Amino acid sequence: MIIPDSLLQKCDTLFLDRDGVVNVWLPGDYVKNWQEFRFNPGFPDFIGRYSSSFRHIFIVTNQRGVGKGLMTLEQLEDIHSRMLKEIADAGGRIDRIYLCTSVDDSDPMRKPNTGMAQQAMKDYPDISMERSLMIGDQPSDRLFADNCGMDFLLWE
Repeated sequence: MIIPDSLLQKCDTLFLDRDGVVNVWLPGDYVKNWQEFRFNPGFPDFIGRYSSSFRHIFIVTNQRGVGKGLMTLEQLEDIHSRMLKEIADAGGRIDRIYLCTSVDDSDPMRKPNTGMAQQAMKDYPDISMERSLMIGDQPSDRLFADNCGMDFLLWE
């Protein structure tokens, strides 16, 4: 994946979907433990290459498997801890992971709703949605970007 120069010059904050971008998405299932987690081909190189291009880099991820009781929050935190270590080992960084475990689509934190972006703006007041880029693989990721007023790229 290559981010166009025009977006690199415009955007200083990067939002990434997790399942389907950072790691291989399991259609009809959830990554429930570290043994099921696989980085998407090219992602470690991508994040290593682009980490210095952005002031902030966040993962925004719906994790309904926790809300459904298919995995615990502790299991999810273990996955994320190991994932962040491997990203750092690849020369990349993620500043924070925002997640929603709710099964209710109307939950304000659940993408495509804007709650995770609003929380990031509270945590990092220098963020501007007009200078932010979302990379995702699902229509809900594009809608999240549209709802937030940020640019969008489809992970390919």
